[in-house]
Amino acid sequence: MRVLVTGGCGFIGHRVVYLLEKQGHDVLIVDNHTTYGSIQSDELGSLVKERKKFIKSDILTTDICDFVALYKAVEFDPDVVVHLASFPRQKSVDINPQEGVKTMMEGLLNILEISKNRKLIYISSSMVYGDMNGPAKEDDPCNPKGLYAIMKYTGEKMVKDYGRRFGMEYNIIRPSAVYGPRDVGDRVIAKFLRNARIGEPLKVNGREEKLDFSFVDDTASGICRVVNVGLPNETYNITRGQGRTIYDAACCISDIIGFGEVIVQDKDSKFPSRDALCIDKAREQLGYNPTTNLEEGLQIYYEWFKKFYNNIHWFTPAI
Repeated sequence: MRVLVTGGCGFIGHRVVYLLEKQGHDVLIVDNHTTYGSIQSDELGSLVKERKKFIKSDILTTDICDFVALYKAVEFDPDVVVHLASFPRQKSVDINPQEGVKTMMEGLLNILEISKNRKLIYISSSMVYGDMNGPAKEDDPCNPKGLYAIMKYTGEKMVKDYGRRFGMEYNIIRPSAVYGPRDVGDRVIAKFLRNARIGEPLKVNGREEKLDFSFVDDTASGICRVVNVGLPNETYNITRGQGRTIYDAACCISDIIGFGEVIVQDKDSKFPSRDALCIDKAREQLGYNPTTNLEEGLQIYYEWFKKFYNNIHWFTPAI
């Protein structure tokens, strides 16, 4: 198949492209090479360089909000469009809501317009569920909190509307707390790794707060399974399927590195209480089987992290 991947040079995107290429698909990447201010430009440049070592596909360097430039991707005539390009998380949108709304809404609209006669795979977020009490299933009610989550859920509704009005085949994917090599350095796991390396405390907001930590290669594998065998117009949770406390993750990192004091603070009220996502549907319909547990994934991530950040000037390790 011919597959267009927006955000294909991103953290999850480059692993999706890597797997699609291995499976023999013809891939075109659309990427604007930005993380919307979440990290320094020189750090981003180094990360993108690292990611490109794993991919061979052509790259159309443009913004998904530029419809004229984006329309060049139509000449590629993709069978499937995997839409990963987005603001990366809630804090980024909170800092720059105008740009966040433009990218996540106008950008998605442009993608929908070029995907009417194709299969679209929309990467949403576990944040659409809002507060969780136990594993969330795809058909559970959604009550998103915060602008990022609201826009992701609105995006799902836009995708479904295009499916209804134009007969566009689609899938919606809800990932959660993805981590691993070649991620940006300002997400929670990366911050824990950095702080432990330089002897600063690992600050956890809420002793019992959980996330469904998902290793990036498992997430990418699940997305590729949806590309290949996803049933029409279905929504899938693509996660590890296990809720672990953020405190557990911090303690595990402290154990791996050998030091790093873990400090528990009050829960951040701006964020919903989260938990595992139920992945039974993905297992049954896709044969999805995530294999990397948190302890293994953190060890793999750390081995890459210490090599990469030892070679760049903005990170000075204490050991």
